[in-house]
Amino acid sequence: MYKFEEICELIRLVASTRVGSLEIEHGGTRVRIKGSPQVSVVESAPVPVPESDAQPVSEVGPNDGNAEAVDDSLHYVTSPIVGTFYRAPNPDAEPYVKVGNLVQDGQTLCIVEAMKLMNEIDCDIDGTIVKVFPENAQPVEYGERLFAVRPA
Repeated sequence: MYKFEEICELIRLVASTRVGSLEIEHGGTRVRIKGSPQVSVVESAPVPVPESDAQPVSEVGPNDGNAEAVDDSLHYVTSPIVGTFYRAPNPDAEPYVKVGNLVQDGQTLCIVEAMKLMNEIDCDIDGTIVKVFPENAQPVEYGERLFAVRPA
């Protein structure tokens, strides 16, 4: 029988290595952990916009997380899993990030809870937070936009 801490460590290892899944059997107990599939991000070069045609930053798109963005130069951090989105580590704490904050590659942006496990979602580029799509404690889907980041 596996200890809870051992299972948690296996989950962390699968998540950090981006392995698709892991299945092990020991002492008559079988554990299967499915990781999130690797997501490819395609970035395009920003298109210069004359100042008279510039869109305000707040017009990134609707808050449904899946609408087309007005600004092609933004980078989107998406949910790697289905779960519940939380902006802070606990209800009394300040959010990890707010619109206008500078963020670094590897910095925690939020938590997505799935099956009572709190999964920290990290930024994958340096930049500035432009928009937070979901509301706090809102359910999110795999691949749904969580944050818009203007690359540094």
